[in-house]
Amino acid sequence: MATMKDESFRDSIGTIDKDGKRAWIFPKKPSGPFYDKRKIVSYLLIAFLFAAPFIKVNGNQFLLFNVIDRKFNIFGFPFWPQDFYLVVISLVIGVVFVTLFTVSFGRIFCGWICPQTIFMEMVFRRIEYWIDGDRGAQARLRKQNWNGEKIRKRLLKWFIFFIISFIIANIFLSYIIGSDVVIQMMKDGPALHLGKFVGLLIFTGAFYFIFAWFREQVCVIACPYGRLQGVLLDNKSIIVAYDYVRGEGTNGRAKFKKDIDREAQGFGDCIDCKQCVNVCPTGIDIRNGTQLECVNCTACIDECDHMMESVGLPKGLIRYASESEISENKKTKFTARQKGYTAVLFILISVLVGLLFLRTDIEATILRVAGQTYQHQGDQVTNLYTYKVVNKTMKDFDNITFKVVDPESGSVQLISKDIISVKKEGYAEGSLFVRIPELVLESHRTKIKIEVYDGDKLIHTTSTNFLGPRIME
Repeated sequence: MATMKDESFRDSIGTIDKDGKRAWIFPKKPSGPFYDKRKIVSYLLIAFLFAAPFIKVNGNQFLLFNVIDRKFNIFGFPFWPQDFYLVVISLVIGVVFVTLFTVSFGRIFCGWICPQTIFMEMVFRRIEYWIDGDRGAQARLRKQNWNGEKIRKRLLKWFIFFIISFIIANIFLSYIIGSDVVIQMMKDGPALHLGKFVGLLIFTGAFYFIFAWFREQVCVIACPYGRLQGVLLDNKSIIVAYDYVRGEGTNGRAKFKKDIDREAQGFGDCIDCKQCVNVCPTGIDIRNGTQLECVNCTACIDECDHMMESVGLPKGLIRYASESEISENKKTKFTARQKGYTAVLFILISVLVGLLFLRTDIEATILRVAGQTYQHQGDQVTNLYTYKVVNKTMKDFDNITFKVVDPESGSVQLISKDIISVKKEGYAEGSLFVRIPELVLESHRTKIKIEVYDGDKLIHTTSTNFLGPRIME
């Protein structure tokens, strides 16, 4: 910003002291309208996070990301390795959406939706306020000798943190291996599922480490999203911003005094109370401008509005605003850049929806056996094929048959069975012969179309190559 003269704060982060050691953050307990709205959003998202693995849609888990078995369920739709192109499109949509969201609203995702922020600020931090007290009490307790009070509070807090981490780990595991498997593990006991139980303990330890010790360092050091801001933000992006034009005036800040005419003396509305700094969960001073550590949690907005109201000054000194809105006093408009991202996002979503509607419950692959030539059987030409039928649903298909429809005179003969049965979320494979009259073959290599039926119902159509004798001119 043009008004900022001392930029030395950008040489380090708020969680590291001048000696390079961890500087523990003890944020003041936030309160205010934005915090109340964040609590509603956070607890709704936590409820969804805990419920989603146990919700079933047509027998499919609502959300499942089973990397081990290469099976994914998204909103109840099962995705298999054959559907990888849909997963890729979904990931691209996610990247474009995050890009558009960041260009428009900065790091608002981190403050309102990110699971790390929600659990840290709305679960673990609130437990800490309940046991250790507010900002000052926490700082004093950390410096306090290990007496009975400190030991009791620390053990109680650590025990509760561990239990919550264990619960989160179970939910996390439900997304990976399935809620039914996790419930069965609980019924059977750890001894019968030792490998999975060890994995559960590893996840528990990871969550405990993050929320009990690493904390805001995840947002500052580990998460790449903060660095993405520097690339995507511009002066039209709406962020949590300090109105330095109003706050600094012509002569800077000054402590509040009732008998001082601040406007006449050129002082800005910022009374330098530093409550915005005390309440920040990453320990920054929002008055220094956009910073890597800011997660747009709005705690500073609530605190500043409360202080402004207390001293009789207008609220909104810290608010959601763009740089151009503050410097030029102009309302932010929907820019061409944002329109471009929106158009791309709309196109990608339309493509994904279209592909989802075209997606079938059964997918059949029929491939001619490599190295095998065609055979003559009277006036018929025969090719040998292998087939694989994948069932993507939670119901069994017990009467799968094949029919050659192009050319219509072709026929299919299964080897070793007449009817194919495919269990739910399973597959069947085998071999078959395709016979076509030589007279209808138009070339050495003919493209043929085969339909797959469940009883009398057409469920899939596939195509393959058919080899025959060369046609002499």
